[in-house]
Amino acid sequence: MPKQILKLLFLLLLLAATKPGQAAAPARIVSLSGTISEMVCDLGHQADLVGVDVTSTYPATLATLPKVGHTRSISAEGVLALRPTLVLGTTESIKPEVAAQLRSAGVSVQLFKQEYSVAGTKKLVQEVASLLGATAQVPALTKKLDADLTKVQKPTKAPKVLFVYARGTGTMMVAGQGTSVEKVIQLAGGQNAAVGFSDFKPLTAEALVAANPDYLLLFDSGLESLGGKAGLLQVPGVAQTTAGRTGHIIEMDGQLLTGFGPRLGQAAAELARLTK
Repeated sequence: MPKQILKLLFLLLLLAATKPGQAAAPARIVSLSGTISEMVCDLGHQADLVGVDVTSTYPATLATLPKVGHTRSISAEGVLALRPTLVLGTTESIKPEVAAQLRSAGVSVQLFKQEYSVAGTKKLVQEVASLLGATAQVPALTKKLDADLTKVQKPTKAPKVLFVYARGTGTMMVAGQGTSVEKVIQLAGGQNAAVGFSDFKPLTAEALVAANPDYLLLFDSGLESLGGKAGLLQVPGVAQTTAGRTGHIIEMDGQLLTGFGPRLGQAAAELARLTK
């Protein structure tokens, strides 16, 4: 039988197997951003997730899903093994060459630009919702975000807060200007104790004493890596700061603090409460 006839018969069988009006198969989504994962869940599409990155820690039920790695360490092979039809993330989630590999494999890849502000969070919710066909849920999410923000009770005087990223004493960085953590510190009514540089830079005892923060802020996992508050106080320079002398050391969940997702208002309210 000629190959053309075989191909035609195959196509006819496919058409016969597809009933008129039959709904398309659900998307198989891999999310490469904790913020995006949270939004997908809040928009009613958690059941479509088949894999997530390691920052996708909320809601807790995401812990049951396969993990594909962390941001720039994510490989195309690990993602493709989950047979996704749609990969979601931010422009910072994966390397451009990995995104290109996924697209060349026939997978739809949607990367969103994240802006660290209230307006930016609302915009991202709208963009993700539009892609998923879930715009009906947007008003409720933005209303809750606004309600959470009204609960932020800012201190009368803006305290100086220094965020320290730690993975043991061998890896300690401080957050400078323009970072997501600076933005949430400002939303909570504080000011970044680190000035004169952007992004992150290594922590030094001299810079720590010069910044003299009123509060030291860390991810809960970061503080744990140092041996808790007692371990942090052993880091050179910490005990000489106002935060060190007063014991004003704050630990918060990393995704909540810097995710700029639907719980942004909760993060700002919690930080404001802890710095009063």
